[in-house]
Amino acid sequence: MKNFLVHNDDVIREMCAEIGVEKVEYLFKQIPTKAQMQSLDLPEAVSEMEVQRKIKSLAKKNKTDFISFLGGGYYNKFVPACISQVAQRFEFNTAYTPYQPEISQGTLQVMYEFQTMMCRLTGMDVANATVYDAATACAEAILMAVRIKKIDKVLVSNDLNPEYKNVIKTYTDANSIKVEWFDEIPANTSEYSCVLIQTPNFYGEIVEVKPTNTLLVICTDVSTLSILKPIECDIMVGDVQTLGIPVSFGGPTAGFMACKEKYMRQLPGRLAGRTVDAEGNQAFTLTIQTREQHIKREKATSNICSNQALIGLCSTVYLSVMGEKGFKQAGYLSTKQAHKLSEKLKQKGIKTLNNNFFNEFVIEVPDSDKFLSKLKENNILGGIKLDGNKVLVAATEMISDEDIDLYISSI
Repeated sequence: MKNFLVHNDDVIREMCAEIGVEKVEYLFKQIPTKAQMQSLDLPEAVSEMEVQRKIKSLAKKNKTDFISFLGGGYYNKFVPACISQVAQRFEFNTAYTPYQPEISQGTLQVMYEFQTMMCRLTGMDVANATVYDAATACAEAILMAVRIKKIDKVLVSNDLNPEYKNVIKTYTDANSIKVEWFDEIPANTSEYSCVLIQTPNFYGEIVEVKPTNTLLVICTDVSTLSILKPIECDIMVGDVQTLGIPVSFGGPTAGFMACKEKYMRQLPGRLAGRTVDAEGNQAFTLTIQTREQHIKREKATSNICSNQALIGLCSTVYLSVMGEKGFKQAGYLSTKQAHKLSEKLKQKGIKTLNNNFFNEFVIEVPDSDKFLSKLKENNILGGIKLDGNKVLVAATEMISDEDIDLYISSI
């Protein structure tokens, strides 16, 4: 029990003397006084049972029964119950992410299976075992292209997710890389290290990608590859949130990166490989270790090398459980429900601004705030406000025909 007790005055004085300060408050002198909490406004101590009762009563005030038509990078997808059961097994629960080649065979095998599934979905030769998220993946793909082409200029589509754009700006500014944002791709792209395009883009539109004469980076929602043919490119990136990961207020998720074999030594993050041990038995290990833990920092492909191995595990379990047939069915249902909603909105006189979309589209309304507020009164999260007249709406397999009818009757 002593580990849960606050340090007493004698221990505090001893610790302060050891580090050469008179009192604990000295350690916080750089923090403005107005930003410091002077005291905690806590009630009198009560029993654990009473605390649980109080917390439950507060939790009941949360409204959790909304029907969600939100998108923009995070989607309310079906999550099989078995995913959390597998991911919570003690073999995978660790406070320390698996950095070393000697990590457990089970974790390494999951990473290898994840990479294999990503290669099958994207049509690429090599995939890594995750990075932080899609935004990080986009930025790392740009750095990767610059290393390959030795050109410090890149072209990035204006229709990229705004969150991804912000991360790209941070990465490229720190690396003195010039980013040019485009609406229409130039005819000649040879003076750039890469062209980065998102399809479907942030507004849900499936983009027609023209050939380029430099490296082509495609950012995509991996669940769209259930029914859409992957675009031939040099590097493909995206997020795996739609593969069995709950929205959870926007995270955590995991990003993936895949590329052609000839570029794999520039691919950041972990790569697991399959081999045999000294006795000829199948074995898994980390391979092509171009991360800063294994080589000189300045030669590393990325110095931000922590990943989302546990999220990758969840996505691997999801794809295994759903199978090819189930994965395609979920994609088909998402598309079907989104197009059904779009048609019913048109019948109501609401304009849809997309021509080709998977499960997300933009509508034009007289007043975005009033439109969304009216839906919220009926426990519907109607979409993401883009501006005063435009709303981004998404539908997944979780949306029923009854949900669509309620949406239409509520506007």
